[in-house]
Formats: sequence, C-alpha cells, structure tokens
Amino acid sequence: MLGLACVLAGAGEAGAADARVAEPDVRRDAAVEAVQRAMPSVVNVATETVVPGSDALEDLFRDFFGRYYRRRPPNTQYSLGSGVIIDEEGFVLTNFHVVNRASRIWVRLADGREFECEKVSGTSASDVALLKINAPATEKFTAIGFAADDDLLLGETVLALGNPFGLGGSVSRGILSSKSRRPPAENEPLDVLDWLQTDAAINPGNSGGPLVNLRGELMGINVAIYREGQGIGFAVPVKRIAQAIADIYSPEVLKRLWFGARLRPGVQPLSVVSLEPDSPADQAGLRVGDQVVAVDGKPPRSFIGLIQRLIEAGDRHPVTLQVRREGEPRRLTLRLRRESAFFNSDLVRQKTGLGVQELTPQLAESLGLFRVAGILIADVEKASPGAEAELQPGMVITGVDGQETDRVVTLARRLHARAKGDVVKLDIVAPVQRGILLRITSGVVALKVR
Repeated sequence: MLGLACVLAGAGEAGAADARVAEPDVRRDAAVEAVQRAMPSVVNVATETVVPGSDALEDLFRDFFGRYYRRRPPNTQYSLGSGVIIDEEGFVLTNFHVVNRASRIWVRLADGREFECEKVSGTSASDVALLKINAPATEKFTAIGFAADDDLLLGETVLALGNPFGLGGSVSRGILSSKSRRPPAENEPLDVLDWLQTDAAINPGNSGGPLVNLRGELMGINVAIYREGQGIGFAVPVKRIAQAIADIYSPEVLKRLWFGARLRPGVQPLSVVSLEPDSPADQAGLRVGDQVVAVDGKPPRSFIGLIQRLIEAGDRHPVTLQVRREGEPRRLTLRLRRESAFFNSDLVRQKTGLGVQELTPQLAESLGLFRVAGILIADVEKASPGAEAELQPGMVITGVDGQETDRVVTLARRLHARAKGDVVKLDIVAPVQRGILLRITSGVVALKVR
C-alpha cells in the first residue's frame, strides 16, 4: 500500500510539473511579442557632417591676403538617431532631419553589426528619408510590415521603438492619443496637425524609429517631442510615409524616367493610388485601383523590387504588367520615357509664355546671384500668363507651390499636371540694381497656366 501511495504521489507531482511547464508565461503579453517581431528591423543611425570653417569675415581675409591666408580646418559634427528597415534588400527609413547634410552615414543593427549607408532620397516637407545599406547582394535583412493606412484606434496601445545610442533596442509604451487632425494638405510641409500623437516617451535619439501597434506593424515614424507639453510625442503617420516613399523612390526621381503612376508601398498586392494623364502608365492602360500581381511574369518581391525592375528596363525595353482590376486579370505593356523628351522648356513656354533656362553656378555668379539656385527667366511673351503675372527677364524661379526646384524638367512636370486656368504659385528671386549696388528681393507670384 505504501509503495502504491508513493507511486500515486509521484505521478501527482509529475502532473503538476507538466501543468507548470504548459502554463503560459504571464509576462509574454501582446506588447512583448510585438517588440520581438519589430525590433530586428530597428537600427541605430549615426551621421558624420563636415562643416566648412568659413564665414563672411574669413572670406574677406582670404580675398585680402590671398595665398598667405590659411583657412581654418573644417569642423566635424556627429549625431545619432534611429531608423527602421522596410525592405529585405537593406532599405532603411528614417527622418530627413536625422541625415540631412550628413557627409557619412552608417547604421548599427539590432544584432550589433555595422554597415555604411548611402542616402537614396528624401524631402524636408515630409521629413522622410530613404537610405540603402551597403552590403553584398546576398545579404538579406529583416523588414518591418506596414499597417493599413487608416487602421488607427484612439486609445490603442502603441510602442515607440528606437536604437538611439547603438547599445541595443529602446522601447516605450503608451496609447494613441490623437490621429492626424487635418486632411492632407497639398504642397504643405507636415506639421503637428498632420502627425499622430502619443504619450509614449519619444527621446531625441529615437527620431526616425518606428511607432508600432500590438501586431508589430509600422504605424508611424517617431519625429518629435513637444517641449511645452508633458510627455507628448509625435510620429509621421504610415499613410504619409507611404506617400513619401512612393514619391521619393520613383523612376522619375532616381533615373529621370517618366512612369506616371504611384503605387502604395508596404502592402501586397501593390495597388495603383494615383495616375498622371498622358503618362506612359496611363497610355499603357493602368488605372487607379489596379493591383500589380506580376512584372514580366514574376510576382514583384516588394514595392522597391518593382521600381527597380522598371528602372532596369528603362526606356529601351518594354515591360509586361499583369494586373487585377475588379477581380479580372489583365495584361498590359509599358515602356518608360525619358523625362527630358517631354518635360522641357518648350512645355514651360506653352503653359506660361516664359522662356527659361537652368541657372548654372557660373551663370549665377556672372549675374551677381551668389548662392541662388533655380531657373532663370530669359524672356517673357507679350500677353502671356507670365506677362500678366508681371514676371520679367532676369528673375529666378526657385520653387513651385512651395517645393524647391532648380531643374526645368521639374518645373515642366508640375506645370503639366495643371489644367488650363489652374493657378500655380512660383517662388521668385529678383535682382534689383540700384546704382552700383545689387539688391536681391524674393516673393511669391500667382500665375494662371494656359
């Protein structure tokens, strides 16, 4: 009997031990699992910026003493931020202000490895920049998944991730306090009203890191803290991030090839969200809402993979796109075009009556327009939109609708997108000669295109 009791007691203890083993770890909640999914994609972004040691007084000394004057050595500044990998090929998303003006950029991964990066593109208006890790083609990286554009719940738990000092991941937890508080404003820089608000702590070194939901999906990019508020942080929402990536990683920006369509990054299948009239994409038969399921018979690996395939084909080879439209499959043939073949000074004259040319550094110096970058107005047709706007030869166009431009192609593209009678706002720099003195004035001119 005693032996049987011992056996039964032993069996009971073993059963209890099995129950303890099978019992889930109460610490491993949804937040912990989301961090484990997202953190391998989070990187530390370090920059080195060389600042020339020069000022107006030093320039005067150099001009006076000539070769006998020794310039001060340049200063080197360092900064740290965070970023997140969005494509397995090593494309990293961060804030534009983290890498702007950087002479050298490198990233440290969550596993401690370091790689140098190159800046692919970015804009101050969106405060989004795209980097490319310099690594062998066989190297693959862990990419974060994107949340749906408007899948935001007020009060839901959010996690602000970063790698601010390269010492490992940093996590803060809070709730989504507020969504974007105004509709998208065309040609206006993102500001507080456009950002997501959270009470999750966002420190300066976390700028560029991801704000994720409990599924570990990218909801936004941490951008700022509000110093006047207590514990308030902000992030660029994923919808604006997707729009920015589609704009800055395009055949037009990267290789000056005209595609004319914008697709939504981060979500498969890739869908067309906007289309330029008369563009190669439009002429090929693409329509807003089409889902691209294959390129030359192969499913696109990602948004970036699709754009790379288009760029590889260039304007020499057609590309076959298989799309799904309202559930029905379609096959389209697309060939990109060189922007310069269509967007040129002739189109600018057609729309505005302005004869323009790019302001080279040499031309700017000869006109006394030092440190001015833009498009020079060479002549103005009588009774044209340019004449009605009181534009004159010698003035310089530095921006269109709030976006800087120093290329005729860019100006022509923006004008082409405008219908007859639409008004564009041109940023103008005008030299005013007063005797021997040249004064530079600037302003904004409204011009109605024809």
